[in-house]
Amino acid sequence: MALRICLGLLLTGVFTIGCNTESKSEDVLKYVDPFIGTDYHGHTYPGVTIPFGMVQLSPDTRVSGWDACSGYHYSDKSILGFSHTHLSGTGIGDYGDVLIMPYTGPVSVKQGSEKNPDTGYRSRFSKITEEASPGYYSVLLSDYNIKAELSATTHAGIHRYTYPASENSGVIIDLTHTIHEHKNIDNVLRVLNEYEIEGLKHTQGWAYKHYAYFRIRFSKPVKVELYQNDKKVKDVSEIIGSNVKAKVSFSTAADEQVLIKVGISGVDFAGAEKNLNAELDHNDFESVVADAKSAWEEQLQKIKITDLSEENKRTFYTALYRVSLSPHIYSDVDGRYRGMNQEILHSEENNYTVFSLWDTYRATHPLFTIIEPEFDQKLIRALLRKYDEGGILPMWELASNYTGTMIGSHSIPVIVDAYMKGLHDFDADKALEAMIHAVSYDTVKEISYQNKEAHVNLMPKSKMLIEKYGFVPCDLENASVSQGLEFAYNFWCIATMAKSLGKNDIAEEYYKKAQSYKFYFDKETGFMRGKNLDGSWKNPFDPRYSDHWKTPYVEGNAWQWSWYVPHDVSGLMDLHGGPEMFAVKLDSLFMVDSEVLGEGKSLDITGLIGQYAHGNEPSHHIAYLFNYAGKPWRTQELVTRICNEQYSDKPDGLCGNEDCGQMSAWYILNSLGFYPVCPGDTKYSLGIPAFDKAEIKVGEDKTFTVISKDRSEQNKYVKRVLLDGKPIKSQFIDHSDIIAGKTLTFEFGPDQVVFWEQ
Repeated sequence: MALRICLGLLLTGVFTIGCNTESKSEDVLKYVDPFIGTDYHGHTYPGVTIPFGMVQLSPDTRVSGWDACSGYHYSDKSILGFSHTHLSGTGIGDYGDVLIMPYTGPVSVKQGSEKNPDTGYRSRFSKITEEASPGYYSVLLSDYNIKAELSATTHAGIHRYTYPASENSGVIIDLTHTIHEHKNIDNVLRVLNEYEIEGLKHTQGWAYKHYAYFRIRFSKPVKVELYQNDKKVKDVSEIIGSNVKAKVSFSTAADEQVLIKVGISGVDFAGAEKNLNAELDHNDFESVVADAKSAWEEQLQKIKITDLSEENKRTFYTALYRVSLSPHIYSDVDGRYRGMNQEILHSEENNYTVFSLWDTYRATHPLFTIIEPEFDQKLIRALLRKYDEGGILPMWELASNYTGTMIGSHSIPVIVDAYMKGLHDFDADKALEAMIHAVSYDTVKEISYQNKEAHVNLMPKSKMLIEKYGFVPCDLENASVSQGLEFAYNFWCIATMAKSLGKNDIAEEYYKKAQSYKFYFDKETGFMRGKNLDGSWKNPFDPRYSDHWKTPYVEGNAWQWSWYVPHDVSGLMDLHGGPEMFAVKLDSLFMVDSEVLGEGKSLDITGLIGQYAHGNEPSHHIAYLFNYAGKPWRTQELVTRICNEQYSDKPDGLCGNEDCGQMSAWYILNSLGFYPVCPGDTKYSLGIPAFDKAEIKVGEDKTFTVISKDRSEQNKYVKRVLLDGKPIKSQFIDHSDIIAGKTLTFEFGPDQVVFWEQ
């Protein structure tokens, strides 16, 4: 991975020193580079969408392997085509719906291989011809000499292909194409007239029941041949089955531009047509691009930074762009949507999908409470509707499917964090009911699920074991430590909201359960360890050992998981013998050998500093634990180092999966100078800002401002922090201070000090 090389960077690491040049509003979009994160293991895509839009129209270059999760990898040299739905930065792939690939001359309906694109319709391309910016993507398909340009609205994608002169031009429509090669259950292709085709792609993959209905409209008359299992089916205008494709043909003059508009729906054929008609009832490609850019301009202006470095601006604004991709809308323009029970329902407000909650509760949703409070409440109302429809709060929801992916129940901190920050526009009593059910072992209530594996993961045995024994014995359940620690935090969240609602009996019960993290701490080794039912520790034990999903730790090892007690850091310090001994142990995390042991070690363990793994979420709060131990300068040093080493403005500028905005949200909040160690608590722990000045819109007429004062290569530590000119006497700032539009000033000096004691 390319590391950031910043002007004025000391060997110990400080942020690039900025100047007092203001960021101009009209310049913000130029700082977004959608290629950032498309290399290494970032798993992002470079194509087009609008903020939280349902369509993500993007090139697909591969469909197999871990680094194909978004359908695109920067290292690839050929393109399969352009599909209309994509996931940003996930560790599992899905979507890639309705692939369209333009061609000229004789062409096969087979995809062709990466090693030999000539065996199919795949085309080579040069990076020199590839361009991506918010709302616009283009590339020259060199095998066909066709310029492809893409843009999107909320529910539709628009393609503009510039062809050479040819009597044999056209496009391939491939419904067999799926990211990660998921099973095609049903395909429908129906030729409606010489301008329009409609269809359905129904797949079974990560989302067990995923429906993508579509309406395609061409700007000129076309001829259509339908194929099944790569064989042409003669004299038909409709195919219903599986493995369905179409070869669409027409003639073109030199430099003729052909428009293709595609409406998408998760509901039905009529929904796809309505979505297309509502948003693309014209053939003005440039206006679609302009509208998309305008939407992104408004979104990205919510935070304004002052900094000399173009690199810093690209990293920051691309991060803000990535945060604004999901969860995305999953309902039609008429308000209909597919519910968790797979019924077609209606809501006056948008339904949403892609809730990567194990990741995004940590920083993405807390960021939303600052810059998108109304949106965050819409998302919570969507989660509660899913509870009503399906019977349980989602863990990782995708296209109205319970995937059951990951552990814990992190709809809970999303809800509680918003509620404790004064965002109450949802049914709090129902939310508390749903949260208690989400952590309970319930074999009675019916859950609407689409596959047995998801059901097992939604109702894991760990819930029953905690209720029965008070902890998760590692000889009775896998991933015992990680599950136990995450449920302990979930319990604390429930208790916190119950107390706020005046339900003290519930609060007392769950505060007690929240202390269950102590069952896993081994004082002799200083690590959280797997404990057997008889109370003995699991052996053999090496804190650097990882075996993906086959140890007491999920996607990590004991070094990375032993710090996950966000709700009771003081209690964790006591287990270590107090702040000093805790700080010594914590420091060793960043200094030990970075080698992770084990033949089956998790691929998610990336972005290593010692055994700290920034590429995966369980590590994301750890640098701030030094604040709690009274050593804020170590927090400042490490946050600076992580931002400078693990992020950049290059294609490999993410050190691990983007995870639907979490990696980017971490960077945004940390570069602003604070971070929510414990979502559900209204306090943010103070770190070190990256910029001379940052202005965050927190209301129609309010701006929260962060200022760095006297920072230099010599003055690299925070000397004092002031809020509206008054010194802060703790390591925290409260959410209420942010939304009040106050000014936070960091004063810098050369010495390592406890800034809240100055």
